[in-house]
Amino acid sequence: MALDPNEKPNQPVTKFESMLKTDDVYFFDAEDFEDIIHHYLNSGKISLAKKAIKIGLQQHPESMELKLLEVEVMVFENNLEQAEKILDRLQLLDGTNEEIYIQRANIHSKKDNHEAAVALLKKALSLTEDSFDIYALLGMEYLFMDDYEQAKVHFMKCVSFDEQDYSSLYNVIYCFEFLEDFEGAIAYLNEYLERNPYCQVAWHQLGKQYFTLKMYEPALAAFDFAIISDDTFIGAYFEKGKVLEKLGRYNEAIENYETTITIDDPTSHAYLRIGKCHERLNNDDLAKFYFYQTVHEDPLLDKGWLAITNFYFKKHKYDRALYYINKAINIDGENAKYWKKCARIHAALEHYDEADFAFKQAVDLGNYELDTWLNWAEVVTQNQEIEAAIEILLQGLEFYPEEAVILYKMAGLYLMANDPVKAQYRFRKALKKDIEMVEIFKEEFPSFYDSVWARNIIESVQKASK
Repeated sequence: MALDPNEKPNQPVTKFESMLKTDDVYFFDAEDFEDIIHHYLNSGKISLAKKAIKIGLQQHPESMELKLLEVEVMVFENNLEQAEKILDRLQLLDGTNEEIYIQRANIHSKKDNHEAAVALLKKALSLTEDSFDIYALLGMEYLFMDDYEQAKVHFMKCVSFDEQDYSSLYNVIYCFEFLEDFEGAIAYLNEYLERNPYCQVAWHQLGKQYFTLKMYEPALAAFDFAIISDDTFIGAYFEKGKVLEKLGRYNEAIENYETTITIDDPTSHAYLRIGKCHERLNNDDLAKFYFYQTVHEDPLLDKGWLAITNFYFKKHKYDRALYYINKAINIDGENAKYWKKCARIHAALEHYDEADFAFKQAVDLGNYELDTWLNWAEVVTQNQEIEAAIEILLQGLEFYPEEAVILYKMAGLYLMANDPVKAQYRFRKALKKDIEMVEIFKEEFPSFYDSVWARNIIESVQKASK
């Protein structure tokens, strides 16, 4: 099986590399070649692995293990047809070697034939007692097939073999999360922690599950235990900071984010969270300072530019907000929320054409929120394009057919367009859906509200509802 990629080069590796620097040819046992090849594969040094395989097969041409490593490299490099031919020959020599089935499974997986890969891995499983790696491969195949229940089961088996296998532990929790079984994840992690009470990884994952369920006090306790288990665990401090923010304990959150900076190099994400905490504390100068630190640390972090945008937007400094939202859009022009913010800024500046364009971009990119339709219609109305505003609200009505606010606004717009029949139809429908919201119509269209026809319709709807 594969060696630890972090281990230092052993004597055979050192001897092999010395040989490559000279014209000498040294003899190695087949097992030594296996160790050398595994070392290079785990280090990502494929060309050196291939050299070792070539020389190894010259010295040990009948070695099944070296030939299987040759196949492994071929599969990695997508030389699948050649790999299958070698496997055919090897299977004739030894049909009970589980590695043959594992490599065949890898080939099928590369071809997106995951059902066949699973069948071959199960065959391999029946041929060996050393099943740890096979369960991990099965877990991955089930992930490819979107069968998260089966993936979870197989990764759990990996963890039961080796409770320090954090990669499989992460995959187990990933499956729970995808299945939205957060309670199940919590139960599993608590059982794991009974056996491994000082596992910072498990405490960290447990805290994240509680956080998802908005159980902030248990989340805080879990992150504290993660920090007790490893006081240099940056992720635990960061997540603890997020919990403290939710609890309104912003100064404590800042302390935790600052701790992440003292442990390792500063990150833009830490600066951003610190800035948001200071903003909540009304420390405007410090908030602005950390927001600028965010984009200085990572100029491509669009969320940093958005934070500065929001900072100036709240201060009604719309020209500056516009400058910075354009920075965010230049980085991620496919983000609907950025276009929506851009539209709101243009609307505040009374740039109605630009606001119209930005709202259209937001909707085209998938932002269908109720206030998007309402604000877009308002912008177009301000531009005296009443028919266009009505069309926008008709689109919005497809997404929110039960929203009385759209109907009230449409009634007013139809009246502005001199279409009283459609206005009365929408107004009556709005009243039937939510008569209390007629105040919106009264505020936006006071002259229409005070008209005889409006009063008559309101009275008739009120009588009918009694």
